[in-house]
Amino acid sequence: MQTDLIAIIPAYEPDEIMIGLLKEADSSGFRIVVVNDGSSRSRDGIFSRASHYGTVLKHSENRGKGRAIKTGLKYIEENYPSDSIVVTLDADGQHRLEDAERICREVQKNPQALVLGSRGLDENVPMRSKIGNSITRIVYRAVSGVAVHDTQTGLRAFSAALIPQLIGIPGERYEYEMNVLLQCPRAGIPIEEIGISTIYIDGNSSSHFNTIKDSCLIYKEILKFSASSFTGFLMDYGLYALLSLLTAGFGTAQSIVISNIGARIVSAGVNYTMNRKIVFRSDAGFARSAGRYALLACAILAGNTLVLSLLADYAGMNRFAAKIVTEMLFFSVSYIVQRRFVFSGRSRADKKESSASGNTAGQPAAPNRNRSKMLAVHRKGVAE
Repeated sequence: MQTDLIAIIPAYEPDEIMIGLLKEADSSGFRIVVVNDGSSRSRDGIFSRASHYGTVLKHSENRGKGRAIKTGLKYIEENYPSDSIVVTLDADGQHRLEDAERICREVQKNPQALVLGSRGLDENVPMRSKIGNSITRIVYRAVSGVAVHDTQTGLRAFSAALIPQLIGIPGERYEYEMNVLLQCPRAGIPIEEIGISTIYIDGNSSSHFNTIKDSCLIYKEILKFSASSFTGFLMDYGLYALLSLLTAGFGTAQSIVISNIGARIVSAGVNYTMNRKIVFRSDAGFARSAGRYALLACAILAGNTLVLSLLADYAGMNRFAAKIVTEMLFFSVSYIVQRRFVFSGRSRADKKESSASGNTAGQPAAPNRNRSKMLAVHRKGVAE
């Protein structure tokens, strides 16, 4: 390939494995950008040797994988042509260079796409990785409508022309990679997958992924939505119970309809406000988002009332138990529609991140003139 191939390698406390990776990448013709994400002084020798193979950028403190990738992207944007092809590689030896070359070739065929190196996730994969990827795959498809087999792969390739958009995506740590997958479909960037070898060294013991902490970051939007929905449910359920008692003399069928509609009108207003301002942090116009939310609320209310009546009035289920079952059924539907229809578009968090990076969507970012305060730069052939 005639196009520049550039490998970004975010590294935190790497070992000799990274040096082997750099040697192989250098001999394969890759331009190399290593980002030392605040590693301890004990790794200075490793990074000094790494500078013989490419450029080494350094964070003064650990800022996370997402920020390290963005630092590498910013450097590439300022120093390489926009038709270059960029690939991200993990420093722990989980990726084979031949696989990196394969997904780069795929980007050359389709420069508009984000190409993922998709692992087989077979019996050789550590259980925590297999379970985590399976759960994330299901959640991701429900949220985005896109089927991706390996949502947690760090081997990703794309055209440098996409860098301004990728820099503007929020996220500092492991959640950044998931945010990229969430934002690409919304931005019209297709996602493709190429099968790659699955390599785990010593049970993936070198991974710095914190299962609980980083999973919360990855799923934080869904967790916030769950909290918002639960708050709305408590309000809705409380009002439903109160109105059921007050309208008990009207007969079961009428009481259920009046109570459910009355409770939902109040709780929907509260839920809309929380989701717009806190969960999705959407800048979608009030009239547009409120109108769409009202349509969704009416549709869910009709379906909710119908299912509730069938369970309580015809199936003989306790009306309070029926209410809980019904709400659970409509939870996923509500999240997907709100995420992809009601509050679609760039969020305030996206715009804040983009502004902080000094760029707007679709425009190249201006050079960061304060970079020297954050980074130390060592280029190929110059040791520390």
